[in-house]
Amino acid sequence: MQIKVDRDLCSSCETCIASCPYEAIVLQEGKAFVNEYCQICRICLSVCPEGAIKEVPDAQDSKDTVTDISAYKGVMVFAEQREGKVSQVAFELLSAGRRLADKLSVELFAVLLGAPESEANELIKWGADKVFLCSSDSLTSFNDEPYTNIVSKIIKEHKPEIVLTGATAIGRSFFPRVAARLHAGLTADCTSLEIEDGGRNLLAIRPAFGGNIMATIMCPDTRPQMATVRPKVMKKCACSANHTGTIVNIEVPTNGKCRTKVLETTKDADFCSINIQEAEVIVSGGRGLGNPKGFEMLKELAELVNGTLGASRAAVDEGWIPYNHQVGQTGKTVCPKIYIACGISGAVQHMVGMQSSDIIIAINKNAEAPIFNIANYGIVGDLYEIIPRLIKRIKEERG
Repeated sequence: MQIKVDRDLCSSCETCIASCPYEAIVLQEGKAFVNEYCQICRICLSVCPEGAIKEVPDAQDSKDTVTDISAYKGVMVFAEQREGKVSQVAFELLSAGRRLADKLSVELFAVLLGAPESEANELIKWGADKVFLCSSDSLTSFNDEPYTNIVSKIIKEHKPEIVLTGATAIGRSFFPRVAARLHAGLTADCTSLEIEDGGRNLLAIRPAFGGNIMATIMCPDTRPQMATVRPKVMKKCACSANHTGTIVNIEVPTNGKCRTKVLETTKDADFCSINIQEAEVIVSGGRGLGNPKGFEMLKELAELVNGTLGASRAAVDEGWIPYNHQVGQTGKTVCPKIYIACGISGAVQHMVGMQSSDIIIAINKNAEAPIFNIANYGIVGDLYEIIPRLIKRIKEERG
């Protein structure tokens, strides 16, 4: 729905302008005009003395809005790939999708773009019943426009009731475009997915208000129900070589030209070469380090234990370490075997991104720091005394 002003009835009294809490009504050529800031709160409908403001259907509503949601069946996962290899987040989503599909008694689909057929077979082993594969080399490097076109086309043709992707740089970039094109609801950065008791609605659960509450979001009136899911929050199920499925080859649409072209992809030169979301050991630093040189010490420890560096938002905001190391609600969600928190107090926004780690080791001067509430092992003391001793002991043990 949209809020529109009948210019023939508008008397330019500006009553509606004063009433709008979002400053979404302005004078345009002497008449009231509703701009893109409108939140459809409908306050202006009752204050207009001329009855010039009306709620009207959106131009696309009658054409694209789903009315028969029973026509939508199945769970679909977008399987992200990097350099032709399926990313780990795709296997995590297949595990979550398998659980949802089994509860709804439907098939689990996967969409894979720009990867060979061998990778599609891997998706089948991890639970997919059907893989829609477009192995064109032109899709190996991510590009918003063709990805949006192909995924939207597949969804329109095969009508899954639930569509999932990872809340990664790729998923966050093109998935909102797909949702907008389909006029579908999209819940971002989910940490849990469930099915409504006795129904078919997806319950998408995510942190809200700075992580202080968990919001449960439903889209009961439209299909598909779409969600991006944080990496490392869903546990991967076991891979089964006996699971069977089919591969459906998809051609790149020939109609319409792509307005953008990927010329080059470069990797960020950084402290450590290990992807923070793939690492089994993370050594993370916070404001308690006191200065950026502290990360050189943590880097040495991380390399000794075959790990990588993480950081709290406070350390990133200070400019001590690049953003791609940030762990937490506004950074990355991680789930390593060992997470070593050095000088991190444990704000809820940080803990939501690492509390699912198998073992958490906390080092902090403050014995009352919240991080100790979730730590398996805690050391109260000066990290500049503790870390060098730990490094020395590891070196001695390894000769």
